[in-house]
Amino acid sequence: MIGYTMVGTKDLERSVRFYDPLFAEMGLDKCWRDDQSASWGNDADESVPRFFTGFPFDKNAATVGNGAMTAFLVGDAAKIDRLYAIALREGGTTEGEPGFRPQYGDGFYGAYVRDPDGNKLAFVCYRAEKTQGL
Repeated sequence: MIGYTMVGTKDLERSVRFYDPLFAEMGLDKCWRDDQSASWGNDADESVPRFFTGFPFDKNAATVGNGAMTAFLVGDAAKIDRLYAIALREGGTTEGEPGFRPQYGDGFYGAYVRDPDGNKLAFVCYRAEKTQGL
């Protein structure tokens, strides 16, 4: 259904430094990079949606949409915890610490961050196991 998602940036180098380790943790490849944008996905499988960051095509300043968010489906809670820590380490800010969100369903575990440009991201798992330590 989705081919790709793109978020705007005011500083492409900073944005790539933020996203590179997140997508490496998710096992995704850098698929594209030029002086205007970068993308990650599965370079061998075009059916996997790609994620882009870049300068807006119209050359106007990048702005953040209120209520817009990209959610990444992640296999387990431990990986969400790691992604959240990486995002904060790389200059992101918290919008919601990792944890279960029972209001969204049994087993829903998520964490929410903003990238250095203010774009909101979520890392979610729909069927996380409730084990000791979580």
